Amino acid sequence: MQNDSEHPKKRRQPSWLIEVDAWIDSSLWRFFHAFAAWWESVTVVSRKFRARGFNRILVELACEALTLGLAGIILLFALAQPSIKATAHGLPQETDYSVLFLDRHGEEIGRRGVLRSAAVPIDEMPDQFIKALLATEDRRFFDHFGIDFWGLIRAMVVNAQAGGVVQGGSTLTQQLAKNLFLTNERSLDRKIKEAFLALWLETHLTKRQILSMYLDRAYMGGGTFGAAAAAEFYFGKNIRDVSLAEAAMLAGLFKAPTKYAPHVNLPAARARANEVLTNMVQAHFLTEGQVIEARRHPATAVDRTTIQSPDYFLDYAFDEVQKIARENGIKQHNLVARTTIDMNLQKLADEAIEYNLRQYGSTYHVGQAAMVSIADDGSVRAMVGGRDYGESQFNRATRALRQPGSSFKVYVYATAMKQGMKPSDTIVDSPITIGNWSPQNYEHSFAGRITLAYALAHSLNVPAVKLYMKVGFKNTVETAKSMGVESKLRGDKTMALGTSEVTVLDQATAYTVFANGGMDPHRHSIMQLSDANGKVLWDARRDMPPPHRVLPVEAAKSMNEMLVGVAEHGTGRRSQLSMVRNGGKTGTTQDYRDGWFCGFTGNFSTAVWFGNDSFKPTNRMTGGTLPAMTWQRYMEAAEKTVDLKPIPYIDNPFKSGGADVASAADGSEPVRTPDMLKKPAQDVLADIAQKLENLPPMQLEHLASARPAGDMPDAAQP
Repeated sequence: MQNDSEHPKKRRQPSWLIEVDAWIDSSLWRFFHAFAAWWESVTVVSRKFRARGFNRILVELACEALTLGLAGIILLFALAQPSIKATAHGLPQETDYSVLFLDRHGEEIGRRGVLRSAAVPIDEMPDQFIKALLATEDRRFFDHFGIDFWGLIRAMVVNAQAGGVVQGGSTLTQQLAKNLFLTNERSLDRKIKEAFLALWLETHLTKRQILSMYLDRAYMGGGTFGAAAAAEFYFGKNIRDVSLAEAAMLAGLFKAPTKYAPHVNLPAARARANEVLTNMVQAHFLTEGQVIEARRHPATAVDRTTIQSPDYFLDYAFDEVQKIARENGIKQHNLVARTTIDMNLQKLADEAIEYNLRQYGSTYHVGQAAMVSIADDGSVRAMVGGRDYGESQFNRATRALRQPGSSFKVYVYATAMKQGMKPSDTIVDSPITIGNWSPQNYEHSFAGRITLAYALAHSLNVPAVKLYMKVGFKNTVETAKSMGVESKLRGDKTMALGTSEVTVLDQATAYTVFANGGMDPHRHSIMQLSDANGKVLWDARRDMPPPHRVLPVEAAKSMNEMLVGVAEHGTGRRSQLSMVRNGGKTGTTQDYRDGWFCGFTGNFSTAVWFGNDSFKPTNRMTGGTLPAMTWQRYMEAAEKTVDLKPIPYIDNPFKSGGADVASAADGSEPVRTPDMLKKPAQDVLADIAQKLENLPPMQLEHLASARPAGDMPDAAQP
């Protein structure tokens, strides 16, 4: 046997990985050793600059200020993101269309577009008008950078002394930013955006450009935009030729054009002009002696009392004209549009909104409202986009997305009727939980087994959700879209209760389907488009598609029966009319933020909304109170202007002896508007009045010879 020592084992060579590991370890040691030495040297040097005593306090404050400043810059950048997006494509471009609008009877009601008035260069504006504007709106316009902190402080002091808001702190640049990019919503978010947009305007435009753009685009009342158009409208003269008194009156319009419009309230306009003259003296632009003549002889406006401008409707119709022109390849940009609006109905709509806001606005803590009324042929007859166009040009009827509440339930029930269900079918009103959501009825109680008609009439939430789950989310969305809802619908589990936002125009359009027995007549606001020479370029009767059926006959019949039941023995009892049966649905959103009533007769479909721009809750206002009362006030008068039509498929549609209309919120009977003559009768009377005015005056001897003997005075009788 051989000894193991004779065959020794070969020694293993170290792996290259060990070498790498050793290199990493040594490198890290050398790095940290060098860093420690460097840090020690830094520490030694920094000790020489160590602040002590009072200097240390200053250093600490400076460091804190630097930290907070950095955080503030990051916060400002985050807040500026919406403004950065708004200005990504530069300034909004003005359209090059010029449109003259007529009502449905051919009467002029307003203009929109580039020919609202040709822009006048700032150099050609009267110096006294520019001074009047700056003295009143922004005295430090040429000194600040878009935000005037000194002016803001001054306004706060003046307002505190006056005990109310008498002076604003916004600069002209901020006002222009609001006019170009924002709405009149009163919120902190809007003010932040306004400030950033003002800074953007100051960095991209000169002061003269900002002033010129402001004077060209500001709303000046009476449906006019820009100072040049206002001078033509109020004084019948070119802006270059206005006197000091007229310039002061124009400058006073920027604050509240509707309130101070001279053709509406001349005394208020003159009082405001006098304030402007005082501002000019205080700003040292003029002396008291230079303004005394304007004080003694204030301006007088041209009589425009016969001209009415439905501004919210015109803004909407202008967009529709441009859409029609683009879709139909109309090249002409100077157009005449005959619209569908009925100015008599528009007056009634404005009056109904304003009356109820004045009467009950403070009671319900509500400040805004909107209404759209559409005839059975799909033509928009009246539109109220807010309480005061001069105060806010934001159209709440077409642009405000608000939750419709229970007024949305009609789409769920209409889908069920399309699938073959009947109003007499039953559903169990009992607790239900979907995920972590448990819907509740308004009164937090359950009714057990009930009919669909009863559930809709009393606006029960739980049955609506159960029915929604049964008919399908997607099917309900398709029904709403087919009936005319254009807003984007979420289609989630809560949509049955009206959580997906829509517009007032959406609701008025959709309910027109019920008034037409299930047919969609195609909503439109333009009857005819023609060029300046009268050539017809587009005609609704010729170029619009024909009406088409949206709901089957049986489904439409069932829905109309149920919705009439809502008005007669459900949540919409205050909407009842005295002459004809009507249908409709109330809507109330969470925390009473929105109140709706959407209803119809055989003639009209009308949607009414009440709420606050700030989304602040109202004082327990439901759709069955103020909205239903406003709807009733308008429709009661509107039905008297047309031949009554019945709601399709409803038995006994007319009321022979009048109806017991539900009382108002205070228990009193709703105020009835006076009977109105129909348009043909008005035309006949107007023609008679014109002929009487044109008759030559009668001679006294002819009057004496025409008087019967028995009518002569006793002294003159034989």
